[in-house]
Amino acid sequence: MSRRIEYFRTREDECPLEDFPESLSPKDQQKIFWVLKLIEDLDRVPAEYLKKLHGTEEIWECRIRSGSNAYRVFSFFCSGNVMVLTNGYSKKSQKTDPRQIRRAESYRRDYLSRKKRR
Repeated sequence: MSRRIEYFRTREDECPLEDFPESLSPKDQQKIFWVLKLIEDLDRVPAEYLKKLHGTEEIWECRIRSGSNAYRVFSFFCSGNVMVLTNGYSKKSQKTDPRQIRRAESYRRDYLSRKKRR
């Protein structure tokens, strides 16, 4: 079962994740896209790269390490194999930033409410 990755777009057709990779070095950008491709292609993705965040509204985190840098890209699943990427950030501490998780949950609710109306 392969996955299809989509990028979340707001009602105004903006993509919150669009600028994130562009703010990183080319090497780190390449690593992010490599991990996303891995998630698309593998049937069983190791928790090193993709993990469900417990206590959230079905939010998953893509976990990317590049040298000493750690990045997180949040997502959720829709229609079984469609993974919708919402937002990302550079992780600076051991704990995942709760504001980023709340943002991902808000984007998920918005996406699903608009999808219902179609």
